[in-house]
Amino acid sequence: MAQLKVNNLTFSYEGSADNVFEDVSFSIDTSWKLGLIGRNGKGKTTLLNLLMGRYEYTGSISGGASFDCFPYAVSDSDLDITAADLAPVWKPQVEEWQILVQLGQIGMNAECMYRPFGTLSYGERTRVMLAVLFAADDEVLLIDEPTNHLDKDAREVVKEYLRSKKGFILVSHDRDLLDAVTDHILVLNRNSIDVVAGNFSSWQENKERADAFAKAENEKHIKEIGKLKAAADRSNRWAIKNENTKIGFDPIKEPDRNISTRSYIGAKTKKMQARVKSYEKRMDREIMQKEGLLKDIEQITDLKIEPLRYHKETLIEARDLTLSYDPMFPLFTDMTFRIRQGERVFISGRNGCGKTSLIKAILQKTAKYHDSRDDHGLNMTGELKVASGLRISYINQDTSFLRGTLREHARIKDLDESLFLAVLRRLDLEREQFGKDMKDFSEGQKKKVLIAESLITPAHLYIWDEPLNYIDVFSRMQIEKLILDYKPTMLLVEHDARFRQRVGTRELSF
Repeated sequence: MAQLKVNNLTFSYEGSADNVFEDVSFSIDTSWKLGLIGRNGKGKTTLLNLLMGRYEYTGSISGGASFDCFPYAVSDSDLDITAADLAPVWKPQVEEWQILVQLGQIGMNAECMYRPFGTLSYGERTRVMLAVLFAADDEVLLIDEPTNHLDKDAREVVKEYLRSKKGFILVSHDRDLLDAVTDHILVLNRNSIDVVAGNFSSWQENKERADAFAKAENEKHIKEIGKLKAAADRSNRWAIKNENTKIGFDPIKEPDRNISTRSYIGAKTKKMQARVKSYEKRMDREIMQKEGLLKDIEQITDLKIEPLRYHKETLIEARDLTLSYDPMFPLFTDMTFRIRQGERVFISGRNGCGKTSLIKAILQKTAKYHDSRDDHGLNMTGELKVASGLRISYINQDTSFLRGTLREHARIKDLDESLFLAVLRRLDLEREQFGKDMKDFSEGQKKKVLIAESLITPAHLYIWDEPLNYIDVFSRMQIEKLILDYKPTMLLVEHDARFRQRVGTRELSF
């Protein structure tokens, strides 16, 4: 059991005017199962890279721990190489038998080690990498979003595997995973860093309680400042009015006044002015106590959506639908279903079972959304009907096409620029990002661009394909509330169990 200490850590990317971290200090135990959470763009992945020694920084990171990080880098040429050949590059100090032991624990067949890496599914690649990661002892393991792109079953396997381990720092936005596998949480707040015992739900409960207390204290200070301002203003007006009576008076109306009363009036004015200064000092104290109360409050700002009402109840209907890229190996067969207005249908199934292909088949039925890049010889038998004139708002899994500034993107997509940027601000995208090239955004920030674009596009049906990959937990809760408030008709692929449970009305299972 050792302590990892970070002292006065300051870091910024070259060419950036803003620091990602400034004078940050905290300490953690290297045996903890630590969850690392925070808003998109707050520096979670950057912190992992700093611990790995990949960037120059000021301050110190001490404790003598050695680190290894998931995921390992995989180039295009690596996809033709077996995991058995890649493992010595990823982790030279381990032997193959150690990896095979971990593969058994994570429910993988050893033969996966001897197949070209590119032939493995996302879930298989993740499990192989985790087996390599945990094959050695005496390291602090840094795990960056291991469940992205994984189906429900693969997520469960990864969750059970990590539940049995310790000595890691896990970056994840999956609340179910964080609750299951962590015993401490490191939070990158808006202006501070906290390290607390417990899992995500216990942290959230305490956070909500602390935020409610901070808001109540803030309101109390605001009221007190208002009272003090009113009293100071009243005393100041009395002092000015009193001072103005020192010179000149009507002897008929004020027979008791004479020249000697001037000193008495001056003393009385001075006393009132002293009272004003006392009020002002008390106001300064109240303002100082008020400052900082709300600096780390996570405001779940309400979002809006404009779902359109279609004149028929059924929007999509499939009968005996079969999809394939090779007729000998269909993705699925004889699928029959309907999507009715007001439903929020989640498509579930293993990676590679045809969830995204079904979405593409639906989009290709609407000429406006046909994209030759998505048409790789998709064969369809059976019947698939999409309501005539149906307006669809679509979020793709892919974000790699995002280039240029947000304003340029709005012009290209013919979006209301002001509304587009306003929604992004509500999703907590900093104004500083507005002038940057989107290719330099984090994956979470890119996803928010696609979500904002979809939200401001009036549609009868919203089709979202894995919209929450890389999206922070606060934005996930924001989107949950939006869907529950406005109840748009939706067809979604999303593996976040808690999100599905909260907003789904039906599941289309492959």
